[in-house]
Amino acid sequence: MSEIYGFKEVSREKLAEVGGDAVVYEHIKTGGRVLSIINADENKTFGISFRTPPENSTGLAHILEHSVLCGSRKYPVKEPFVELLKGSLQTFLNAMTFPDKTVYPVASPNVQDFYNLVDVYLDAVFHPALTPNTLMQEGWHYVPGEDGSYEYKGVVFNEMKGVYSSPDSLLYEHTQHSIFPDNTYGLDSGGDPAVIPDLTFEDFMNFHERYYHPSNSYAFFYGDDDPDERLRILDEYFSEYDQKDPQSEIALQKSFAKPVSVEKKYAAEGEDSKSMVTVSFLLPEATSPEAGLAFDVLEELLIGLPSSPLRKALNDSGLGEDLAGAGFESELRQMFFSVGLKGIRRDDSAKVEALILQTLTDLAEKGFDSGDIEAALNTVEFDLRENNSGSYPRGLMVMLNSLTTWLYDGDPLGNVRYENRLADLKKQLESGSNLFEEMIRRYFLENKHRTTVLLSPDTGLGAEIRKRETERLEKEISAMDEAELQAVAEKAVELKRLQELPDSPENLAKIPRLKVSDLPKNNVEIPCEEKDGLLFHDIDTSGILYLDLVFDMSAVPDSLLSLVPVFGRALIELGSSRTGFVELTRRIAANTGGISPTSIVGARYSDKSCTANFVLRAKSTVEKAPAMFDILNELLLDADFSNRDRLRQIILESKARFEHRVIPSGHAMAATRMKARFSDAGYITEQMSGISELQYLRRLAARIDDDFDSVKNDLEKLRDIIINKNGLLANVTVDKSHYSGIAADLEGLRSALPANKLQPVKRDRGSYSSKEGLCIPAQVNYVSKGAEVYSHGYEFSGSAFVVSRFLRTGYLWDRIRVQGGAYGSFAMFDRASGSLLYASYRDPNLAGTINEYDGIGSYLEKVEIDRDELEKAVIGGIGDIDKYQLPDAKGFTSLLYFLTDNDAAMRQKIREEVLTCGQDDFRNFAIAAKAVAENGDIVVIGGREGLEKSGLDFDLVDIL
Repeated sequence: MSEIYGFKEVSREKLAEVGGDAVVYEHIKTGGRVLSIINADENKTFGISFRTPPENSTGLAHILEHSVLCGSRKYPVKEPFVELLKGSLQTFLNAMTFPDKTVYPVASPNVQDFYNLVDVYLDAVFHPALTPNTLMQEGWHYVPGEDGSYEYKGVVFNEMKGVYSSPDSLLYEHTQHSIFPDNTYGLDSGGDPAVIPDLTFEDFMNFHERYYHPSNSYAFFYGDDDPDERLRILDEYFSEYDQKDPQSEIALQKSFAKPVSVEKKYAAEGEDSKSMVTVSFLLPEATSPEAGLAFDVLEELLIGLPSSPLRKALNDSGLGEDLAGAGFESELRQMFFSVGLKGIRRDDSAKVEALILQTLTDLAEKGFDSGDIEAALNTVEFDLRENNSGSYPRGLMVMLNSLTTWLYDGDPLGNVRYENRLADLKKQLESGSNLFEEMIRRYFLENKHRTTVLLSPDTGLGAEIRKRETERLEKEISAMDEAELQAVAEKAVELKRLQELPDSPENLAKIPRLKVSDLPKNNVEIPCEEKDGLLFHDIDTSGILYLDLVFDMSAVPDSLLSLVPVFGRALIELGSSRTGFVELTRRIAANTGGISPTSIVGARYSDKSCTANFVLRAKSTVEKAPAMFDILNELLLDADFSNRDRLRQIILESKARFEHRVIPSGHAMAATRMKARFSDAGYITEQMSGISELQYLRRLAARIDDDFDSVKNDLEKLRDIIINKNGLLANVTVDKSHYSGIAADLEGLRSALPANKLQPVKRDRGSYSSKEGLCIPAQVNYVSKGAEVYSHGYEFSGSAFVVSRFLRTGYLWDRIRVQGGAYGSFAMFDRASGSLLYASYRDPNLAGTINEYDGIGSYLEKVEIDRDELEKAVIGGIGDIDKYQLPDAKGFTSLLYFLTDNDAAMRQKIREEVLTCGQDDFRNFAIAAKAVAENGDIVVIGGREGLEKSGLDFDLVDIL
């Protein structure tokens, strides 16, 4: 047996799907597992994962995930994680808790930086400096108030209060629990806020000792670094241990003898709140990759497109507003499929269930249209071949994919290899197999393990939850004697003292990092050729054409701005005068990788004017580009807006999705509302994606029935304004050898468009209250304060990005998250509009958070930034500038540069200002911070009771 650094090789193969070799190792001493992907990707990825099945809903696995990153044996500082965020070129740095595993991934394109990240993470998971104070900070603790009252605080405690305020999150959790009532999946690994205070320090430590061990680990490497060095680094840690059995196996859920129905409640404010329902089916184990691929295609067939038969049946029923459910869930040991409707009347739950079962019965008996199968198969195949992981490293997606089988003792590459499975599936279908009809019969219609979960609104539940928490606290506190109460108070004081105590320079110096001298002095430019309304990016895209059709929106009047998102969907999803929407969406799926609407709105740096653009983003293989251009031509010229029923569905779906997005994205909503004050770009963005858009969609949902003709006329007005050759910019990303083949099609599309005169309109931004309280049924807040700072004396320098990043990972992290207990906090500076704003996420505080914001100016005036801290801030700033991007993202980024006049010379100047940032720049930024403190507006999204009690005299508006 060959051995290298304590590991034996289990298997090795060349794998086209990852562009290199895939090697599986086992650590001889401990049995620790390693999957090592060796390829040419410079964005190197590492992750170490552990099976961590919870035994209760205290959130132990989740709290431990936070806690191990709060100092370790080699790196005895309060938060090595934050120090890495401050001074690394990382392209991914996080940790994630799943229902049965905890995952610690990192990525960086710089090899030394990458190994630094790996070592800090390995020391964190195997040798964390866990103390009772760690559990108090990240989990929960008592906080005595000045008035003699007590409350619970803790980062995860407040995070999960935010999660439990989201009906969507609750529906998913209740659905999973209903399917798995007897095993670990019937518990909440994230933590139920009502149960989290049951967690003891003893349980906390025992969980780490049991599961955070090489024998229970799954290590993963991916990229172009030295494959032997990977093993050497791992063995340094693994070899400290002996093999053991962590007893972490995930028990199987026994099948039901008959279907089960469950009703749960969610906290709602208004009497008109709607219910939601899912119907779910337990599926086979995830270790069958063949079944997994077939289920991917079946999911696409059933609900992937607006025209998919099950999705269409639910939408056409008029019973609800939008699809609900997880679809095909394959990340657990046993897979499941879940589908339903949001926005239903409670009494219609049984009708939704009956409709789902009847539709599945009809499909099993009558079969699928061959065009639907072709479209679904193409969609799945395109996604596999494109391997577009968005802003995430590709290696991270491979790792998560491998864990869907590896974690359950299956082949780690079972779901990574897809070429042979895809070929086999195609052959099976070409032979005339009724595979999908048989799957529906077997896994859905004949499956007794089915659950129906109804989630209904309860206007009294929010108050009841608060009451139960108060009563529990009072009971626990009243049971304490004077000595115990004194101990609680002393622990809270000691925790605050430790949180405020700075790390020693000696310990901070132990965190490995690059030096500023290691950083490149010049930006790497994205290839871009500009000519005659075309931007062309000669980039290797592996044979995929990325096309953005960018239409000038400056002539859209204020009254129609909020209709633009619906217009984008209507353009693609209503069909045309030539083709019905079912056939058209089928053609899109069969011939492209997707066509989707979006917008680009921003300020031009040259003159501060606004650029507002409607964008159709399309992608296809180069071979299918002619078909894609034919479809685009039909969409742009012949879209038919007369299908009232389908348009109603689009509007109701959009409204429902927005309503369910408010609570999980409250910080972004508050920031968007804030920015509307400062520029035309901010105003337009808020009208199209902020609270104004939600209010408009609600009015539009009523108007579609009362005055459909006016809605149709408005959509046609938008088309006449937006779809205009004179306002068109084409953004093309593909390698040069393929461009010549699509040039004629692109020109043909352009020449067919109408040529109308562009008449930009003047915006009326109106006015906003200086203290807006936007009320939602939530147990936490999203607190924002901001101002336009150029008019108050601040002059922009690229150093602003260093300072604002320093605030996010320093002052705000310490004050708002660590001490305040919020899940997150942000400092956002927009150099075009000159706006500086702060925002918090899942924040138990309100006035206290604003007071911390107001202290930033004084802090910056007094703070002494030592050389090491400054270097870290600069390195992090350069990391933001040099963020790793996939080919399509590069082309889109270059487009943004062009539209906002963000030229290469300006970007280079900013880089140089980042590299030379010094103490004086922090003092200078205090001008901006003081402008916010003295002149800033406040926007808070949170519970009405907390807003009313804040003493800040908010103008209150109920938005949910």
